[in-house]
Amino acid sequence: MPELPEVETVKRLLEPLIAGRIIESVSVNPDFPSVLAGPDGVDAATTLPGLTITGISRRGKYMLLALSGGWYLIVHLRMTGRLLVMEHDSPPVRFQHAVITLDSGMDLRFADQRKFGRVQLATVDEVKSLNARLGVEPLTLGFSPYRLEQLLSSRSAPVKALLLNQHIVAGLGNIYADEALYRAGIHPQTPGGELNLIQITALVEAIKHVLKLAIRNQGTTFSSFENPYGEAGGNASFLRVYGKGGKGAPCPRCGAELERIIVGGRGTSFCPLCQPREV
Repeated sequence: MPELPEVETVKRLLEPLIAGRIIESVSVNPDFPSVLAGPDGVDAATTLPGLTITGISRRGKYMLLALSGGWYLIVHLRMTGRLLVMEHDSPPVRFQHAVITLDSGMDLRFADQRKFGRVQLATVDEVKSLNARLGVEPLTLGFSPYRLEQLLSSRSAPVKALLLNQHIVAGLGNIYADEALYRAGIHPQTPGGELNLIQITALVEAIKHVLKLAIRNQGTTFSSFENPYGEAGGNASFLRVYGKGGKGAPCPRCGAELERIIVGGRGTSFCPLCQPREV
């Protein structure tokens, strides 16, 4: 699933291509009409033409396209969604479900193999509601050790599960939670409320590091993630533990065999020596 670095990569590359452009037309695959939706009583496909894309931002794993008239498009890629910019006369891409034609002669196309992703026409109030539901952004000054300490205080759930909770920290997913916990030397099953300030400080620094590294490398691609040009991300070769546990792979730091467990319903890779479970 695209996480913060992948969504941020798409956002940064999209902005110069679509900001200031006028939407000329919209078409939706009749086999997947729910890919594009609007508020109750509003037809998104007929409302969008004529509106201008005034800017693009990111909140957690969501992209927010600001439109004239006080509207927004909220894009959630979910597991296999792709947002591509292509010449209007280019042939359809695989799993293409929605096409937004711009006055530049380019199309903004949404494709999704699994059909979990969505493009939602939303009001300002709906965007405010989304912001209120999501937790702190991990690449902001507000994500400090003291803030994370407050968020984890008295919580008995495993720290890995807490990091995946979008109401606590927005944008983290399985890949970068594993990578950050490894870098911080914290066992993924450690109850969040048992972490001390030294550990939390290391975890905050690790989260910021792995996210910034992935953004520099334009995201991680294993199968489906692509940037708006249809290119894969280059961060997979920089991952230290994610997806390697239980396969005989050695820890890049100590050489011990990486292990795999399930935490919060998600496969989790870690080093039993570098991330010891404290008892």
